[in-house]
Amino acid sequence: MELAIDTSSSTCSLCLSHKGELLSELSWQTTKNHTVETTSNLVCLLSLARAKPDSLEAVIVAKGPGSFNGLRVGMSIAKGLALSLNIPILGISTLEAEAYPFACTRLPLRPIHEAGRGEIATALYQEAANGWLRREEECLTTVENLCRHTRQKTLFCGEIPPAIAEEIRQSLSNRAIIAQRLPRARFLSLLGWQKLSRGEKNALDALQPLYLRPPHITKPQKRSTALNGKSEFGR
Repeated sequence: MELAIDTSSSTCSLCLSHKGELLSELSWQTTKNHTVETTSNLVCLLSLARAKPDSLEAVIVAKGPGSFNGLRVGMSIAKGLALSLNIPILGISTLEAEAYPFACTRLPLRPIHEAGRGEIATALYQEAANGWLRREEECLTTVENLCRHTRQKTLFCGEIPPAIAEEIRQSLSNRAIIAQRLPRARFLSLLGWQKLSRGEKNALDALQPLYLRPPHITKPQKRSTALNGKSEFGR
């Protein structure tokens, strides 16, 4: 049985699967207390499936891009389980998990996450004759720049804010298809099982969250001044 963990945004999810087939799933809107919420929901998920932690055979985790604190918590829990249970661990791009549900369309798939500072995080995926491909690596860009370089019909997916979705529609017209977001954990488990079956896995010490921008932290000017850090995409 595999456990998939996604804490990369304000919409979190957990999934239990067997060889990639969904057994049970939980999704919730976080109140920014990722550690407590994820551990308590994991206990609930195992209870719903009438399973125990030692029945897990692999852990699959969304590695980002996403919320700085959320990714750190999800990665820590996944690593802790992999280490204590001596089972494989695999990190998968959050953007890839967003795109994969729409692979059957055979269209170019453009997952989007708002990254702050007027930028978005994105990548490009497509199901082709030779299989599932990442055509562009994860990067930061602007909506204007993305639309300028989109010349063929493309499916946009992910947690796209309404204002950004409208900007894409106005700019690209019938070249843009805006898809409804689906829970990521179930597709993390499906992708993860396929990759694990091919022998892919990560070393515990090598697996790290994917931050497209380092966390913005300033030195305190006074002893009582708090660190000025923002969580979303490490901004």
